[in-house]
Amino acid sequence: MLYKAHSAAVYGIDANLIEVEVDYSGAATDQDQFHTVGLPDAAVRESRDRVRAAIKNSGYLLPTTIITINLAPADIKKEGSGFDLPIAVGILGAYGALKTDDLSRYLMVGELGLDGTLRSIPGVLSIAILARERGIPNLILPAANANEAAVVEGVNVYPVTNLLDVIDLLNSAVLGSPQREPYRIATDKLLGELEHFATDFRDVRGQQTAKRALEVAAAGSHNILMIGPPGSGKTMLAKRLPTILPPLTFEEALETTKIHAVAGVLDAAAGLVTQRPFRSPHHTISDAGLIGGGIIPRPGEVSMAHNGLLFLDELPEFPRNVLEVLRQPLEDHTVTIARASMSLSFPARFMLAAAMNPCPCGYFNDKSHDCVCTPPMIQRYIAKISGPLLDRIDIHIEVPAVQYKELRGGAAAEGSAQIRDRVQAARNRQRDRFKKAGEKIYSNAQMSTRQVRTYCELGPDAERLLERAMLQQGMSARAHDRILKVARTIADLESAESVQVSHLAEAIQYRTLDRSY
Repeated sequence: MLYKAHSAAVYGIDANLIEVEVDYSGAATDQDQFHTVGLPDAAVRESRDRVRAAIKNSGYLLPTTIITINLAPADIKKEGSGFDLPIAVGILGAYGALKTDDLSRYLMVGELGLDGTLRSIPGVLSIAILARERGIPNLILPAANANEAAVVEGVNVYPVTNLLDVIDLLNSAVLGSPQREPYRIATDKLLGELEHFATDFRDVRGQQTAKRALEVAAAGSHNILMIGPPGSGKTMLAKRLPTILPPLTFEEALETTKIHAVAGVLDAAAGLVTQRPFRSPHHTISDAGLIGGGIIPRPGEVSMAHNGLLFLDELPEFPRNVLEVLRQPLEDHTVTIARASMSLSFPARFMLAAAMNPCPCGYFNDKSHDCVCTPPMIQRYIAKISGPLLDRIDIHIEVPAVQYKELRGGAAAEGSAQIRDRVQAARNRQRDRFKKAGEKIYSNAQMSTRQVRTYCELGPDAERLLERAMLQQGMSARAHDRILKVARTIADLESAESVQVSHLAEAIQYRTLDRSY
């Protein structure tokens, strides 16, 4: 007898519909023969042992026959343990344990334990979105994945704990028993909860210039590089940067959650990522770890930081080949990983924050310490970061050592809440401006060259100032556009309609490496 059930497989951050076909011969054999076809990987092939034990320990006795399972379409490689549940349901349906022959209104995923219990699997949010797009109204999955799937509206989510629970759910719908209520979650309540941070800008003493630069960076989603001696507060400032970023919108939260769910790092209890990600990989990371990779490509740190912040501490200590792979994601906001069998794209629209010492010993230009580095040593140290990569960083700011009086002074005048209000107001101005013009961007850092010319017009005095800076510092055309984007953000922070000379002058000051090194 032939029996069919629907499941799904996740590739990249999107899911594909998979039809699980189960056929058994009906003739008894001396030895149980269990065949799985349709390009299964090792985890899928091993499911025969998990499924057989789960069915037996759930109270069902299977005769020894030839069972063939086909995962269609057969030209897509199937991986993972999420097919255990539909395979087990298909086998039980073929043997007559189900009261219906039609499961077209159900999509089911889940890993089975030997006792029939269901374990969570990654990528359930993408599967729930697939069910809604394909018009499959009901999704059956492990209880641990319920919060993640329930944020998708338009799909009835039924969390189950074991195989018997699934059989009861399917049979009750046929026998006319009261239908179980689907699991619901209030997504607006999730995003409406106040974000609580353990850190605050009020903890930072002094560093007013650096705080201002971070406020500008957050207001326009600009990349920023902090340069200063050890202990000056670069890492401390970067860790407080998420506290002044605007909250996630629901669309951004959904995008971010899909990536974290596929990578298997999503908090099952939360179900939805409600805070902007903060990723801080160690400098020993490989290029595949940063950008993503693998035989079946998985998202890397740049995609995990999507809609959030990627912090690279001790930037020159990263291998050069690792840093160079950042060029394309910083420009295109997406990562494409090509393999012989497939090519997958992951979103990577993140804000880059980096920190570095000015020289190998760390004390170049520091008044309280003598630098022991020679000019060639300093040049070699700075040269570890290529010019094209530095060009893609909008703001370079020096973070000098904090003076004793500032360090022992009272609390900072402003906390993260006050700075965040100004950042949010500037972001709102940008979104209103771009929305009115029909542009599909959300911050000044995302502007193209055409949009820079449209929204960053300069007066005669500002033109002369920019020309002089370009000639004296030998800036590239990309640096020219970055300065104008930062100047537009400074104008937005001050509620100015156009870019003034003062805004442009401040933006030019945020190119320390072009000027000093």
